[in-house]
Amino acid sequence: MGWINKMSLKTALFSMIFLCLFLSTALSLLVYFGLLALRNFICPAEMSISYVLGRASPAVTYGIPPSEEALRAAFFIDILQILLPILIFITAILLAVSLFYRIKLKEPLAVLASGAGHIINNDLDFSSPKPPGEDELGQLCLAFETMRKTLLANNQTLWRQAEERRRLNAAFAHDLRNPVTVLKGTVALLQKGVPDDQALIRLSDYTLRIEQYVETMGNIQRLEDIPVKKKLFPISLLGRKLEETANLLCPDIPVSLTVSGSGSARLDDGIFFTVAENLMGNAARFAKSEIIISLELHQEFVRLSVADDGPGFPEELLRRGPKPFGKTEEAAGHLGMGLYSSQILCVKHGGSLTLCNLSSGARAEATFDIMG
Repeated sequence: MGWINKMSLKTALFSMIFLCLFLSTALSLLVYFGLLALRNFICPAEMSISYVLGRASPAVTYGIPPSEEALRAAFFIDILQILLPILIFITAILLAVSLFYRIKLKEPLAVLASGAGHIINNDLDFSSPKPPGEDELGQLCLAFETMRKTLLANNQTLWRQAEERRRLNAAFAHDLRNPVTVLKGTVALLQKGVPDDQALIRLSDYTLRIEQYVETMGNIQRLEDIPVKKKLFPISLLGRKLEETANLLCPDIPVSLTVSGSGSARLDDGIFFTVAENLMGNAARFAKSEIIISLELHQEFVRLSVADDGPGFPEELLRRGPKPFGKTEEAAGHLGMGLYSSQILCVKHGGSLTLCNLSSGARAEATFDIMG
């Protein structure tokens, strides 16, 4: 039945009905003439007429009249000659429909019903078997499996975003607790009339710090919603703009820039340069005497690498990755969101952010997908 599986539903149904009708017609003719011969044998005609060549009148032969039993048997055979072909044709149509359902419909419908049941129960971690046919239902099953994979990927993305948002909120609440505690303590001292020359300065500093936290939190939330708009940029143009940005962000530290590859890349320049500014600004805060920047164009992605000869990344940062408000003691004046926001932007652009320590210094590598 492999040849039927390759047919469309319409062609397969027509072929099965035609084949069954052809076989039922042949069987009906065989039954009809077989019953006719049986009837003539049981109940032969009382008179037979035969024509002989050369004679003007036919020859008439009279037989023995049939008995009552033979007449009843002949009557029953006459009924069978009418009913059996009808029953054969009805059986053939029912057989064609049954075979069509079993061969073309049963398994694909079972696959779709099973998959729908999993999805209704919020279970996307399953795999639908490939249907045997290449017809419309087979294509529908393949489309259903593609839809399941897409839903699973979207759910995993939403789960990761929700988890990241939860961690971000937890970090925000944790870091906000300290300035709020200081403000409450200062206000309590002022209410008690305790002299404190630094009270106003402390109130101003910590109020500004809370404002920065809130603004940064809002910016991070917006990063997750910005669209990625890719445009075609020559790699040489990206290199020139990187050099200009590096000279502005790192005026007191020598910067060496190398560009590898030729041609153009499709990327979102806003996302690309935001990540580049974060990485270069981070390197400028920790570099001692040199910053090395490299830009590489590959077939499917662009890699931006920023290395410095500073103390390197903390082990906790390398082990767990960038975290919201993950500032270090050396960067107490910053909120520690640069690497975290860069990681979000790289992932949105189909790439990644990788951090590592060198023998003397640290390196951050950002990749950006340029396909599509």
